[in-house]
Amino acid sequence: MRFKRLFIIGCSICMWQGLMAQTNAPITITQNKVQLTFTIDPAGQPIYTVDFNGKAFITPSRQGFVLATDSLFYKGFALINTEKKSVDETWKPVWGEVSTIRNSYQQLTVHLKQQTSGHLLDIVFRVFDDGVGFRYEFPYQPDLKYFTVTDEHTAFNLAGDATAWWIPGDYDSNEYPYTTSKLSQVNNSSLVQSATDIAVRTAPDPFAVQTPLMLKTEDQLYVNIHEAALRNYPAMQLHVDGNTHQLSARLVPDAVGNKAYLHAPCTTPWRTIIVSDKAADLLASKMILNLNDPPKTTDFSWIQPMKFVGIWWEMQTGKSTWNYADADNRGKDDGLVPNGRHGANTANVKKYIDFAAANGFKGVLVEGWNTGWEDWFGNWKEEVFDFVTPYPDFNVKEIEQYAAAKGVQMIMHNETSGSATNYERQLDTAFRFMRAYDYPAVKTGYVGRIIPRGEHHDGQWMVNHYERVAQKGLQYHIMIDAHEPPRPTGLQRTFPNWMASEAGRGNEYNAFSNGTAPDHETILPFTRLMGGPMDYTPGIFKLKGYAPHVPDRQMHSTLAKQLALYVTIYSPLQMVADLPENYEAHKDAFQFIRDVPVDWDDTRILAAEPGDYITIARKEKGKPNWYIGAITDELPRKAAIPLHFLDKGKKYRATIYADADNADWKQNPEVYHITTTVVDATTILNLQLAAGGGAAIAILPI
Repeated sequence: MRFKRLFIIGCSICMWQGLMAQTNAPITITQNKVQLTFTIDPAGQPIYTVDFNGKAFITPSRQGFVLATDSLFYKGFALINTEKKSVDETWKPVWGEVSTIRNSYQQLTVHLKQQTSGHLLDIVFRVFDDGVGFRYEFPYQPDLKYFTVTDEHTAFNLAGDATAWWIPGDYDSNEYPYTTSKLSQVNNSSLVQSATDIAVRTAPDPFAVQTPLMLKTEDQLYVNIHEAALRNYPAMQLHVDGNTHQLSARLVPDAVGNKAYLHAPCTTPWRTIIVSDKAADLLASKMILNLNDPPKTTDFSWIQPMKFVGIWWEMQTGKSTWNYADADNRGKDDGLVPNGRHGANTANVKKYIDFAAANGFKGVLVEGWNTGWEDWFGNWKEEVFDFVTPYPDFNVKEIEQYAAAKGVQMIMHNETSGSATNYERQLDTAFRFMRAYDYPAVKTGYVGRIIPRGEHHDGQWMVNHYERVAQKGLQYHIMIDAHEPPRPTGLQRTFPNWMASEAGRGNEYNAFSNGTAPDHETILPFTRLMGGPMDYTPGIFKLKGYAPHVPDRQMHSTLAKQLALYVTIYSPLQMVADLPENYEAHKDAFQFIRDVPVDWDDTRILAAEPGDYITIARKEKGKPNWYIGAITDELPRKAAIPLHFLDKGKKYRATIYADADNADWKQNPEVYHITTTVVDATTILNLQLAAGGGAAIAILPI
């Protein structure tokens, strides 16, 4: 990681003591249109307010904690002193949507002392052009060393009944479809009860929602509430009070009902509030990344963003199975009797290697290669997989040698079935196995109830587990694609090898459930993707009839939209998800997937409205080529796409992959047309997007 400090503007330290600390006069810091005000109310409770362009959209909101040894650690505070400073710097990510990121903010630190107990608490606020982040810091103090957090009293009080795009606050899953409603209408009960396609559901609060929570206020402000740098702490959900429009933090508990176990000095994750009067500004925000620490090492030459193929979709659609034998068809002494439909066999994998090599894809992911899939799910079994023992029909060495000869690398799959304890015991063994056979990346999975029993996917223990896996990946030079983790919080800056996560409702739900509405992909960038890249698995070309056991099932998308998703849903590890034969049927459209990069120098949000449409342009890393993705919801839409980001005075050739005139996600999803035209920086492309459709554009200099 190369890090360049441009300049630090005026680091000033201001102390208020004695009389001023007792008067609790409001303290304000401002950057551009965003203003943060802090005060202490008459009960000694910390209170903050956030204004945008002179108007409060976060009205006075409380802060503080309930501790096991101090149930009132949210009031009775006095202000000891404060510090202010200004920072303006730039840094370069190892990979990402842009090549350089500016980190500019005003910081206020308030030092508080609880008058009855004498305990100390600091709150650090950072005000950016596009929002506010704050976190709690517990300084070293003799009488508060090891302590337990039983509740957090952080609130986000909205000025009105905003429109929200939300999923239920579930301790174990983020894979629900989104609901669009007013805050006053939030109730997740029916959605949780009906979501039988989700493996594990734990949502005890009917009025809780997950973050990132996307809001549009009555004053037409776009607001996103989330967290940054989630480490050694449970994930935060938000309880919605529909009457007052108050949002309050709800932390995911552990097996005995506590939230976090801390040792001072320590910090919490940052609570983030991103705001703008333009929806596109939220998608361009780098505030969450900026609130994460840089990595401790600098040599990441081994990290290589890539596209990859795999046998995953044929198993999702029933063509083949993960398991070598059927669970109820074992031989004597528990021996395995082949079912004849196992996907991860040597001959089949070689076909995918050939396909990857022929089309310039660097990786091949194989799931179901290792023993244990016969009874892996639903039994809360601790020792299911050993992560190194292949099925009899999967020749590890032969496949590795075949792939190497073709210039392709295999991507490992480690499904844990939720047994994190078993995985941790075998991490070194599993990662040494990957290095021995030249696997540069691993897709991890946690489908099922968590072991240690009683823990949850989004609790403190598992948050630390996912980080331990990322740290182990750094040690062995392994890139990580984590499935079923909490929503990302920008930790890809601290751990650049933690390149992607699922943590949301991906394309797979179109294979084994009733699918996902066409507006889903227009919501994801404003919600799930605010914290980091998503392994969404785009690129499905056979949009009807792909699941023979359910003949009426279809994707809620056109083929052109599947192309556009490679631009609008970012991931540096990007899957080319469909079967090779389905790409063979549309070689001309497949060319866009072959060409589109996964690492970028620049990104421009050209148009965006949550739940309706998104148009994004990205510039290829180290090259002058631009790629555009435009998508819409269930409504057909005209997209006017200005190309002002192109170099002035230069001519480019644009190849446009668009919905055909008669395209429609439901009636006619696979029709498209491809055109080429000469463009420059003054060009505005006018395209018609079909219902549930989109367009993808490749722009190369002439």
